[in-house]
Amino acid sequence: MTTTVEPLQSLLDGPARPAAQQPRWPDDAALKSAVETLSSMPPIVFAGECDVLRQRMAAASRGEAFVLQGGDCAETFAAATADNIRDRVKTLLQMAAVLTYGASVPVVKVGRMAGQYAKPRSSDTETREGVTLPAYRGDMVNDFEFAEAARIPDPQRLVRAYHASTATLNLVRAFTTGGYADLRHVHEWNKGFVSTPANAAYEKLARDIDKAMKFMSACGADFDAMRQVEFFAAHEALLLDYERPLTRVDSRTGKLYDTSGHFIWVGERTRDLDGAHIDFITKVHNPVGVKLSAKSDPAYIEKLLDLVDPDREPGRLTFITRMGAGHIRDALPGVIEAATKAGSAATWICDPMHGNTFESTSGFKTRNFDDIVEEVHGFFDVHHALGTVPGGIHVELTGNDVTECLGGADKILDADLNKRYESVCDPRLNHRQGLELAFLVAEMLAAD
Repeated sequence: MTTTVEPLQSLLDGPARPAAQQPRWPDDAALKSAVETLSSMPPIVFAGECDVLRQRMAAASRGEAFVLQGGDCAETFAAATADNIRDRVKTLLQMAAVLTYGASVPVVKVGRMAGQYAKPRSSDTETREGVTLPAYRGDMVNDFEFAEAARIPDPQRLVRAYHASTATLNLVRAFTTGGYADLRHVHEWNKGFVSTPANAAYEKLARDIDKAMKFMSACGADFDAMRQVEFFAAHEALLLDYERPLTRVDSRTGKLYDTSGHFIWVGERTRDLDGAHIDFITKVHNPVGVKLSAKSDPAYIEKLLDLVDPDREPGRLTFITRMGAGHIRDALPGVIEAATKAGSAATWICDPMHGNTFESTSGFKTRNFDDIVEEVHGFFDVHHALGTVPGGIHVELTGNDVTECLGGADKILDADLNKRYESVCDPRLNHRQGLELAFLVAEMLAAD
């Protein structure tokens, strides 16, 4: 599982390709210094861990596991505190416990964290009250504060993102291996969640899980083995000046791995077949994902497969669909059928967040919980109709009780959004909405 420190840059180099969504660094010397520093730093994750995740994603592609990917829309340095990290992990563990019971298969837990410090933007600039500045592209690039000095891209932030990601993943590993993730504790947390009147609809499922736990205990189940869980880190491979220096050659196999995270994905704005991002993921051996919107052309799918997964290996490629509640039933069948015809072994995951974003009457960027649930329903319905496997969900969430998405059992209204709207980019499900979604998806899985 050892990995050499020096990346083989020659293996990453190739014909110059357009790289969308990259910042305009103002100082080439400063960028060169930051890249050299990253190139000399230890890997954040190891090749062997990435290989394990490939196996888990392969199981999900066959319906032998279910993937839960979740975490912040855009991590910030200020929010990388022990309490915030703990609460996000806690929420994902609680959701996973419920989904495990519903699916009756292992849940692969993948945090959208320890690297999600950069965001694509629809415009290079932002204008407020007649003042135009560079857009905020995530803490890895510049600062959210709307001030000229704060918005200048600073390559030293790449190094700071590395250290923040390392610290985050170290703490996550401590939580998931040190007893905090004990299934008995997680189950007690969930019993507390359903004890409120707003969540009474989920009491039966919670009681069923309680009976299963008692049955396991009576049979002498080894609960000590359930004190630890596997937990993987994922983020969008957006800034190539960060991803490339952290790519290493595995000493076991001679293959390249992006050691910035176990799982990396290419987004809707950067999935051009001739672009630098797709070219990059073709060269690394990590399990990788590609996001697909409702605009995805089925003809694109076979070309993508031939580039990224030419051997059609289970666990190698994941399609993350983000189509919107009103489009998924019409748009998804064509791409699944194209992938099936091309012999794909990809894992299919539903991102019900990004296709359902709108601006509320009060001016906040938000999502409606009912739309999120409806898109997941549509995702399951299409897969069932085609005889394919719905392999997981990908959600933006926080462990805090923010008010960023409308609806849910607590019935967050437009007038409530200003009470605790903390996201610097996209709206996230709060702790209670995340758990409610898990119970609803568990019911879909149990009915499968």
